[in-house]
Amino acid sequence: MALWGGRFTQGPDQRFKDYNDSLKFDYRMALEDIEGSIAWADAIFKAGVLTEQENTDLKKALNELLAEVEKDIDSIATAGDEDIHSYVERRLIEKVGNLGKKLHTGRSRNDQVALDLKLWCRKAVSDALKSITKLQKELVKVASENQGKIFPGYTHLQRAQPVTFAHWVLAYNQMFERDYQRLLNAKALMGTCPLGSAALAGTAYDVDREALAHDLGFDRATSNSLDAVSDRDHVMELLSVASISMVHLSRLAEDLIIYNSGEAKFVELSDKVTSGSSLMPQKKNPDALELIRGKCGRVVGALTGMLVTVKALPLAYDKDLQEDKERLFDAMDTWIDSLDMTTLVFEGIKLNEQNAIDAAKGGYSNATELADYLVGKGIPFREAHSIVGRIVLYAISKQKALEDMDVSEYKEFSDVISDDVYPVLQLENILAKRNIKGGVAPAQTKIELEILTKQLSER
Repeated sequence: MALWGGRFTQGPDQRFKDYNDSLKFDYRMALEDIEGSIAWADAIFKAGVLTEQENTDLKKALNELLAEVEKDIDSIATAGDEDIHSYVERRLIEKVGNLGKKLHTGRSRNDQVALDLKLWCRKAVSDALKSITKLQKELVKVASENQGKIFPGYTHLQRAQPVTFAHWVLAYNQMFERDYQRLLNAKALMGTCPLGSAALAGTAYDVDREALAHDLGFDRATSNSLDAVSDRDHVMELLSVASISMVHLSRLAEDLIIYNSGEAKFVELSDKVTSGSSLMPQKKNPDALELIRGKCGRVVGALTGMLVTVKALPLAYDKDLQEDKERLFDAMDTWIDSLDMTTLVFEGIKLNEQNAIDAAKGGYSNATELADYLVGKGIPFREAHSIVGRIVLYAISKQKALEDMDVSEYKEFSDVISDDVYPVLQLENILAKRNIKGGVAPAQTKIELEILTKQLSER
C-alpha cells in the first residue's frame, strides 16, 4: 500500500519501485515504528483528533501487530510494501478498517523515520554496551589468571622492554573502556525526540511534544523541526564509535596473529576460533582474528559513506537519507559480532610462558636497566646510553644475553660495573621496579584488576 498517489495519474515503473522501495532493509525498524505509532495515537487523542474509543481500538490493534512482528520480524522484508511505515499502516487498516487511516494525522514519514531510526540506534547502543562489557570481563579474567607472567614488550615491532601478559591484555581493556564511554556519550546525544516535527515545519495539531518525548523514553523534544527531520548525527556518531572500536579490535587481532605465529609462539589459540588448510594438514590458521582485522575496513567504510552522503544535503529531508540504514545496520551487526568473536578468542587463549620469557630475555630488553644502573653510579644518562649501546653490540657478537656476561667483560666498557649489576638485570626486578600508577609492576596490575572487577560487576 502506497502512502501517497492522489496527485499522480499512473503508478511508478516497476524498475523505479524496486530501486526506491526500502522495506527489504528498513523492516528492521518494525518494532520501533509500531512503538512510535502507539505513542502517536495517545498524542493525537490528547490533541482531540481521536475519540477515547478510537484511541483504545488503535492501540489494541497496534499491540496485536507488535506481538505478531516480534515472533517473525524477518518475514516482513518480502511483504511487498514500499517501506516499513506503509507496511504497518496497511496491517493496521486490515485490523481496524478506515480507523487505521486516521493514525497518520499530523505526522509525516519524515519525522516518523527520524524517530524510528533514533529509537533503533538507542537500542543498538544498549546491545553494543553489553558486548563491550562481556569482552572486558573476559579480558580481566585472562589478566587475573596471568598476573606476573613475563611477556616481551615492543616498539616498532622490535623487542623493547619486558612487560607482563596481564599488562598487555589490560592495555586493550583501556581501549574498550574508552569505546564504552563514547557509546554512553553518543546515547546522551540521542536524547531528543523528533516526532511531531512532521514533514519539516512541525505538526499543525496541538500535540504535547514534551509529553510525547517522555512517553517514548527520550529526555525532551527536538527544538527545530527542520533539523529534526534531517538530523543523522546520531548515525554518524554511532558509526564513528563503531569504527574506532573496530580499529582497536583490529590492532588486537594483529598483535595476536603475530604472537600466535610459528616464529613467535607466545600464545596458542583455541581450535574453536581457528581453521585448517585444504592442502596443508599441519596448518592452524587464525581465521577469526583475520576476519576481525578485515571487517574493520567494512565498518570504517560505512562511516565514510555516511559522511559523504550527508556532506552536501540541503535542508530538510532528502531521499539520500534512505542510504543511512543499510550501512548502519550492517556496521552494527559487524561490530557486535566482532566484539563477541574477540571474547570467544580470549575464552580459549593459552600463554606459552617459556617462549615469552625467552623472547623477553633474548631481545636485550634489560638494556635500559643497565643504563639506569650506570646513572646510579654517577654517569650521565646520555653517556650511559652510549656505553650500553656498545655493550649490546658486543653481546650480540658473542651471542650472549646481558645477564650472562662476566663482570670482566663489563669492565672493558666501564669500571663502575660490578657484581651488583646482576640483580638489576633480572626481568622480575625490572618489572617490580616500575611500581607506579599505570606501570607494569605486578603490584600495580593487582590494584588495577581489583578496580576493574568492581567496576565491571556494577554494569
